Amino acid sequence: NDKNDSMNKKVLVSGIQSSGKLHIGNYFGAIKQIVELSNSAEFDSFIFIADYHSMTTLTDPHARLENTFDAACTYLACGLDPHNVALFKQSDIPVHAELAWILDTVTPMPMLMLAHAFKDSEAKNKDINAGVFTYPVLMAADILMYNADVVPVGKDQEQHVEITREIAGKFNRAYKTELFTMPQAY
Repeated sequence: NDKNDSMNKKVLVSGIQSSGKLHIGNYFGAIKQIVELSNSAEFDSFIFIADYHSMTTLTDPHARLENTFDAACTYLACGLDPHNVALFKQSDIPVHAELAWILDTVTPMPMLMLAHAFKDSEAKNKDINAGVFTYPVLMAADILMYNADVVPVGKDQEQHVEITREIAGKFNRAYKTELFTMPQAY
């Protein structure tokens, strides 16, 4: 019976970077909503700490590990139910990086050059690393590997969900498959 209930649920995927200390803005901007959605009976939820993503800006591995632990504790303290939600560290699942590489092979560079994170870094004349450039592809892998229906995001991340949809479509067409679900921003 639980199996049938699970089959009717939508899949929700969300990640939070471990690049810095969480604050009240993170709570009201994302964590509170993620906890409420994930604990509802409507979704099968996969919530992860995006430690790979944080590597684009945070090079101190000890700080990243501490921030990752703190983020997991924050989710739990805010009411995320580990019995109903998969809460994990991104780097513990190697398929995130493996799928990102596969998706890199169908992702056109001009699409990535239009991504906000890349354009913002470029405008600030930052020393842009390849991780910033391919950030949307890793995010696409994070979302597509779970066949997410719903991805709760702020306005700043809506473009990345659209890029994810583009990448999924390109992959599906290139390999003549319907492997990846087209996720919706929430």
